[in-house]
Amino acid sequence: MEQHVIILLVKLAVAASFASILSRSSRFLNLLLREDRTTIERLQVALGIAAFCATGATFRLSSGAYQGVDLSLEGSIVAGIVGGYISGLVAGAVCALPAMLSGEYLSMPLYAAVGLIGGLLRDLAPNHEEIWRFTPFFDLSIYRLIRYPSERQRRLYHVLILLSVLLAELLRFLARELFSGKFLFTFYTPNGGILAAGAVFLTTVFAVTIPLKVWNSARNERLLESKERLLVEARLSALSSQINPHFLFNTLNTVSSLIRTRPDEARRVVHRLSSILRRLLRKTDSLTPLRDELQFIDDYLSIEMVRFGENLKVDKEVDAAALDCPIPTMILQPIVENSIRHGLANKLYGGRIKLSARILEPGRLALAIEDDGVGIDEAKLSTLLEQAGIGVSNVNERLKVLFGDNYRFTIDSRPGQGTRTEIEIPVH
Repeated sequence: MEQHVIILLVKLAVAASFASILSRSSRFLNLLLREDRTTIERLQVALGIAAFCATGATFRLSSGAYQGVDLSLEGSIVAGIVGGYISGLVAGAVCALPAMLSGEYLSMPLYAAVGLIGGLLRDLAPNHEEIWRFTPFFDLSIYRLIRYPSERQRRLYHVLILLSVLLAELLRFLARELFSGKFLFTFYTPNGGILAAGAVFLTTVFAVTIPLKVWNSARNERLLESKERLLVEARLSALSSQINPHFLFNTLNTVSSLIRTRPDEARRVVHRLSSILRRLLRKTDSLTPLRDELQFIDDYLSIEMVRFGENLKVDKEVDAAALDCPIPTMILQPIVENSIRHGLANKLYGGRIKLSARILEPGRLALAIEDDGVGIDEAKLSTLLEQAGIGVSNVNERLKVLFGDNYRFTIDSRPGQGTRTEIEIPVH
């Protein structure tokens, strides 16, 4: 009896190991996340499960011991529950091959039938998520069935899964009794009694439940990662699509004043503005080469130069090696705009903006925007990054979303002398 218990405990450990190994496969997890699978994908689910179970059966047959590694019946019903009729039937047939070749001729019809039972359970599910919520604690399911009438359909389904797993084990038990233990491998001992038989039934239930719970945990982690990624992408899209409405109003006013006096210049401004808006509408990537971002800045500055004329000067110092480095989309324009709007617009004779980019070391890029405007007073500078809205707070938020703590964003300003903004980011 003691040895029999050890075998059953080994069986549960093998079931947990089997589920854990498969959950490490990205391909298998991706298949579990899909509810509508093609025939090829159903076969892949079946073969992924059956390969492990058939290996366990082969090891049992070749060694003559280690009976606990054979999970053929459990693997067949799990394949049906997870993948449907095709997966259950194929998994049952593949799991039975080693046993059939060794004279256990009842294995294939039994495991195939069990796989079909699993497929039937999948079809009867109120929704496919209920498959993953199955619990073997029938007392809890029965309590909830009585206590919560609104969940009656779900609880009945969980009880049905439990009864189906017990039926699968009962079929194996009846085949053993009918054929005196021949033509089929079972875990029952000749004189084990009711207690030993009950332990086998209970072990089968948990051996089916463990993979479902392990894979559900892995699925939930993958779904959570996917939702977090989508949330980050949505935040980045919203942030990078923002453009200061003051810039649009000022540009349209500039165009309005140029139409009668300098129509050719007005057309050029409209063309530049359309290039900017087209980029905002079509750009979906979070990162863009520095070369493209500088072109965007050129379009923006060409419009501002129409307003400021020769009073606005722009210098660039960009390392050639930095031009192909990916940087966050629309990360420079808000800073340049702040330099013009708050730093130079209030200065009587305009001013100069200097933009530089250089590689600090392999894997790090430094960007700097400097102006000789009126500067920012110390009180406002200390709260600049926390202020909500469009501008430097937008830039800081996007850098934080993309790089976590692996970036540097600083603003240094002296009233009456100008402002220098520096960004240091990793380059992948």
